[in-house]
Amino acid sequence: MRIRRGDYERIRSVLERADPEGPLTAREIVQILEDHDEEFDSAHRVATVLGRRAETGEVEVIRDQPYRYRFADGNN
Repeated sequence: MRIRRGDYERIRSVLERADPEGPLTAREIVQILEDHDEEFDSAHRVATVLGRRAETGEVEVIRDQPYRYRFADGNN
């Protein structure tokens, strides 16, 4: 799966506008993206994009069932 430049920024900007409460699953994020007319291939793609950003500390992955994602600065 090839991650396109700008995927993270698209996710981040929509979530900032939506201002959801608490950490979200990838599936919940996809639903918010769709509600804001942003299309993503799948929850798996969202999880991959955010998981890669977790390596740099920009996103926190909460390893629950299912995984949840939160931006490191507390905004999501």
